[in-house]
Amino acid sequence: MRASIAAQNLGILMLQTAPVGKTISIMQPYFIPYAGYFRLLVGADVFVIYDCVQFQRRGWTHRNVLRTANGTTEWLTLPLEKAPQDVLIRDLRFRSGARKDIEAQIPRFPALSASSPRTASLVDAIRDPSGRPVDYIIDLLRLTTEIMGLPWRVVRSSELGLPSDLRGQDRILAIVKACAGSRYINPPGGASYITTRTSPRLASNFTF
Repeated sequence: MRASIAAQNLGILMLQTAPVGKTISIMQPYFIPYAGYFRLLVGADVFVIYDCVQFQRRGWTHRNVLRTANGTTEWLTLPLEKAPQDVLIRDLRFRSGARKDIEAQIPRFPALSASSPRTASLVDAIRDPSGRPVDYIIDLLRLTTEIMGLPWRVVRSSELGLPSDLRGQDRILAIVKACAGSRYINPPGGASYITTRTSPRLASNFTF
């Protein structure tokens, strides 16, 4: 497997085609994501919010683990409306009374209940679950990048007009092409999936 030095420094996996064009990263929207999420965002010319796929109820789109006042960790979970098992991320909705539910959870987490002037706007935004969950999460991501002085070069996969029958790596490849990309960067955890399930057609277009 071969990756560029720049990609190694970012702690990400890079796939490359020739000639070199835009670098694309694709991630589902995460609620209060980990630092590596933002490294991917910075390392990409286009960061694609992957919202056209099935919502994973045990994933990180609607919840995260934060430290409490007594040093333990607990879940902070977005209050979602009940939905079919196969609901797409873009089609999620907040349930009635979502703001009250989030307000009731926040006092458990010192990082959210005693914000600094720099992060006060972010905490206020977390307390205000308006619109669709995917819009809310993307707004939080945008606000976080503004606070950290990071670039915002983001599109949604649901806005790219992809055929609905594309699955797995065929969909990933289609997204990269739709964004005029020739390189795709992914967290290291995605390496085993890519190397063990790559189709011959995809393998002919990418090197590791």
